[in-house]
Amino acid sequence: MSVSKENYNFQKIVAIVGVSLFIIKIAAWYITDSVAILTDALESIVNVTAGFIGLYSLYLSAQPRDANHPYGHGKVEFVSAAIEGTLITIAGFIIVYEAIYNLRNPHEIGKLDYGIILVAITAIINYAVGFVAVKKGQKNNSLALIASGKHLQSDTYSTIGIIIGLVLILFTNLVWLDSVVALIFAVIIILTGYKIIRGSIAGIMDEADEELLKKVVETIETSRRENWIDLHNLRIIKYGNTLHLDCHLTVPWYMNVKDAHEEVNKMERLVDSNFGESIEMFVHTDNCLDYSCQICTKTDCKVRKFPFEKRLDWREIDITDDLKHRID
Repeated sequence: MSVSKENYNFQKIVAIVGVSLFIIKIAAWYITDSVAILTDALESIVNVTAGFIGLYSLYLSAQPRDANHPYGHGKVEFVSAAIEGTLITIAGFIIVYEAIYNLRNPHEIGKLDYGIILVAITAIINYAVGFVAVKKGQKNNSLALIASGKHLQSDTYSTIGIIIGLVLILFTNLVWLDSVVALIFAVIIILTGYKIIRGSIAGIMDEADEELLKKVVETIETSRRENWIDLHNLRIIKYGNTLHLDCHLTVPWYMNVKDAHEEVNKMERLVDSNFGESIEMFVHTDNCLDYSCQICTKTDCKVRKFPFEKRLDWREIDITDDLKHRID
């Protein structure tokens, strides 16, 4: 099964779980008449909507490339994540509004024990599915799955706050406590929504993933071959669950096309073995120049013009420059 298909199938589970938990929360609100539980149920509407948006985005993302989309349809995941992040943030502000309203207009709540049990069940299921979604999204490089998972986890935090409030009310009869706890967790939800929006915008704008870039450079540097004289202009762009990496590799000028291509293949196999087949590499080979001798570690070069002076360690801070390295 392809990675895209796997992501799509799991998102189906997320969407179905969202609908099921929404029904349970509505039932809990009906038997308790708790505004806090109603607030949690309203947020679940966002979960359901976001779940189906994520499902549709993964469906598009899984479509093969075509003439109009030569890099595939993966960018739609960033749009999906932006919508989900926005919905999460809106839900957080709705909770703030409802909590403040409940503080000003307290009312009696009935059958709290049944309500607490039902809501607790939804919290456990939500967090479990969210945790698996985030892990699977990280494994398959799917921002849509990660966003869905974080959304479910943030919903769990708000549900926990509501449960705490309901338990305190059950033992103290202080109705206003659930609103105070809900306000605290609303802030967490709003921050989570902001982070998802921030990440989606970064993806749409092709912002560099510094952590990923560092890992890739460290991997290549650790297994560096002497024919890999220099590496520069390295860039990584994310399209859904696929990462496109391109760079310029400097090899000895006297290599023929076949030998230079074999060096490229070795680098591609190295990256694939460490990051999986979700990375597509496009490596442009450059020939070495006279000043390259100063940083070239090749010991059997018969056309060296200058003595070796210093081995330059490849670091992400300078590998991204569009310049061959040299000792000034």
